[in-house]
Amino acid sequence: MGVLDECHYHVEVENGVNVVELGRERNPETVAIEDAVRVLLQGLGEDINREGLLKTPLRVAEALRDGTRGYNQNVKDIVSGALFPEAGLESSVGSAGGAGGLVIVRDLDLFSYCESCLLPFQVKCHVGYVPSGQRVVGLSKLSRVAEVFAKRLQDPQRLAGEVCAALQQSIKPTGVAVVLQCSHIHFPNFRSPLSDPNHQGLVKLSVISGSGVFDDEKAGIWTDFLGLLRFRGVSVEDAHTRGSLDKSWCPSRVICKMAASDSSLLAAVSSILYSLGEDPLRKDLMETPARFINWLMNFKNANVDMKLNGFVRPGIFSGGEEHICSELNLPFWSQCEHHLLPFHGVVHVGYYSSNRVNSVGKSLLQSIVHFYGFKLQVQERLTRQIAEVVSSVLGEDIIVVVEASHTCMISRGIEKLGSSTATIAVLGRFSTDPTARAKFLQIIPHSTL
Repeated sequence: MGVLDECHYHVEVENGVNVVELGRERNPETVAIEDAVRVLLQGLGEDINREGLLKTPLRVAEALRDGTRGYNQNVKDIVSGALFPEAGLESSVGSAGGAGGLVIVRDLDLFSYCESCLLPFQVKCHVGYVPSGQRVVGLSKLSRVAEVFAKRLQDPQRLAGEVCAALQQSIKPTGVAVVLQCSHIHFPNFRSPLSDPNHQGLVKLSVISGSGVFDDEKAGIWTDFLGLLRFRGVSVEDAHTRGSLDKSWCPSRVICKMAASDSSLLAAVSSILYSLGEDPLRKDLMETPARFINWLMNFKNANVDMKLNGFVRPGIFSGGEEHICSELNLPFWSQCEHHLLPFHGVVHVGYYSSNRVNSVGKSLLQSIVHFYGFKLQVQERLTRQIAEVVSSVLGEDIIVVVEASHTCMISRGIEKLGSSTATIAVLGRFSTDPTARAKFLQIIPHSTL
């Protein structure tokens, strides 16, 4: 279908019917990404006309274009008109406020797309500079300049260096310092997701970059800068400086490479890179399509089964007192079917039993959680599916709580690190007895998402 920019409408297919939607204009890049996403969904074996996926190509395209809008932004346009006169101390020894005084903006929440795998990563950014020439810059501009470079395909070291260099060039201070604390989602081994119960869900990395008086990493001004960060509980003792990291931090670089891949899928991801304004043949991007597809196809090829064979459903209890038993903090990993972005978290399951000790093995419940997690999902459906299957093996009195961190929510919606969602499903007595629900909810530990 062509792009109808002048008429400002487009046609979508919903339930087999062409629907004309007025007032929306899509450019060729957006359409190209949508087409590529449809190819990827079909490669997963999905029905692109399924109701939950009808608008996924458009959502993915909009998310990617919004997440890389920094390619179309100019630092000069942001800083221009935001420099203000401020003298500072002139006749005394020392520095204060304006010229010569250290200025820091801390705890900026940023999100960027990893150039190695096309998955978003989270950034806590701290920026400082020493004004010169009796002028300071509006503090909000430091955040906006940092976001310009975060909204591109990035790796942490280059991001820190580009923010630092842009501020040095645009406001010409005595020096600039940038500290980034980055977190990249790290999926477990899809082939055997139950084998490593201690798997850490995030890879974390701190990087620093400095210019001017901060160019010397051992300069005393760094002591002042880092000391002010420690007030916020920020420790960067293990931070990497320019050139000190010998390999990419991205987990996709250490997973085994794909033996082979459908060339149409690789071409689809290359088309996405091109539509975002990048060159798929750039050295750092040449293996990105294969890595992205390697991650995506895991949701199709994961060897995950529900271990229900041989399990005997408990008989109906005929006497004595039943107690609420629980299995808490069962990890899960999934992929949002609306944006093709990962989400992960923990599942808590409660049920009634005549034994005070849990009568069901953790591995049984974990296998159920993984079976429904390793799919294109929405959290509400995942919660319901787990509750229904658990009730089929443990009886009808079931409560399930799912806590999750969604990449799509924190990078495009709330945009706050640490944001999470919770959903609940209740069956049998838990649906009619608020006291039972409250008792179970009280034993759920404080979330560590």
